Amino acid sequence: MAFQGKKLINNPNDVVTEFIEGLVETYQGLQYLDGFPEVKVVLRADVSGATYDKVAVISGGGSGHEPAQAGYVGEGLLTASICGDVFASPTVDSILAGIRAVTGPMGCLLVVTNYTGDCLNFGLAAEQARSEGYKIETVIVGDDCALPKSQGIAGRRGLAGTILVNKVAGAVAAAGLSLADVASEAKRASEVVGTMGVALSVCTLPGQVTSDRLGPGKMELGLGIHGEPGAAVADLQPVDVVVTHVLKQILESNYVPITRGNRVVLMINGLGATPVMELMIAAGKTVPKLQLEFGLLVERVYTGSFMTSLDMKGFSISIMKVDQTLLQHLDASTKAPHWPVGSAGNRPPAKIPVPLPSSRSMKSDELLSRPLQLTEQGYILEVAVEAAANAIINMRDILNDWDSTVGDGDCGSTMYKGATAILDDMKKYYPLNNAAETVNEIGSSMRRAMGGTSGVL
Repeated sequence: MAFQGKKLINNPNDVVTEFIEGLVETYQGLQYLDGFPEVKVVLRADVSGATYDKVAVISGGGSGHEPAQAGYVGEGLLTASICGDVFASPTVDSILAGIRAVTGPMGCLLVVTNYTGDCLNFGLAAEQARSEGYKIETVIVGDDCALPKSQGIAGRRGLAGTILVNKVAGAVAAAGLSLADVASEAKRASEVVGTMGVALSVCTLPGQVTSDRLGPGKMELGLGIHGEPGAAVADLQPVDVVVTHVLKQILESNYVPITRGNRVVLMINGLGATPVMELMIAAGKTVPKLQLEFGLLVERVYTGSFMTSLDMKGFSISIMKVDQTLLQHLDASTKAPHWPVGSAGNRPPAKIPVPLPSSRSMKSDELLSRPLQLTEQGYILEVAVEAAANAIINMRDILNDWDSTVGDGDCGSTMYKGATAILDDMKKYYPLNNAAETVNEIGSSMRRAMGGTSGVL
């Protein structure tokens, strides 16, 4: 059953212009062209085409994928972003306005995602700009690994891998290289990146109803970032299974020239409504699979929401083959507000946890051990503790239900953790023949295992 989607907006027709206004109010280094509503262009506030002495790098497309692409405008990345309406390619005149605003004698590179509307509009704008005397090159990105391959690049959609291509192009341009060099490096990057996503829901456009096309307990592999159908609908699986399937599709289907022993960077991209917790879980499962199962050296990991689809639930995985030059481009400094901070620099082969510090009041191993033989008192205490813990375990759902009427509904789950910890520790550590010390150790088990209000109480 479809229902009206909930959005914190005003007029659905104004969401893009109001987004741009909020973006430039937030970041001092950004500005927009005075052409609303037809012309929606975000550009660097410090760049003027009349005086700019480096290659301009422009990308864009339909809105609804924020922070892409406007959030990547800044020194060291994009010079301007052309924003269309939600999921609609920008107009030729809007693209032309952006080119004219930021392109100097060094020329301009257009990085275009492989969608029909984007290719047509950016292509026509490029031809018009050339007729006006501008030096223009175009790189089309089609990193989608979900759809069947076809002749040339047609059919493979431009997805989150475009962000990595933009970063490479922006770094080369910032270094002062020629338009030919910027275009060459961007094209090289576009040919070694692959992306595939999985969605748990479709997105809701402003002012429209929410679709329930996927239904409960289902996920869609390869769902497009505009909600277009993907490769397959399947039952929802644990993230381990999902990650394995996506990696095999990217790496074993000859979409990208990545083989064992290669160096790669990884991007885990949220599609708009995926909690950071779930994205980090996906990242934590993906890295060791790439290293151990596919024999790849993971040089960088970028995790966050980089190219979204409004409020879609799910994530995509992008893998780019890199050499030292591409790594330097990705690590190069940028002032673009939404490029991830802290992702540069060499990664260790494996992250080893820091050992827990010891307690200053640590009791001796002899005291913290289960007696070899229980006294009558020890046996009675063991039976009582076990019965109480099992009673709490059996009441987990009831306690959660009671708590949900007045709180956050986790009381039963928290108590369950404490009870299971008590049962586990009692088999190993509790000095059951000493009731006082056993009570102390029960408290230690609960303190270690239980958080929340009930834990500390």
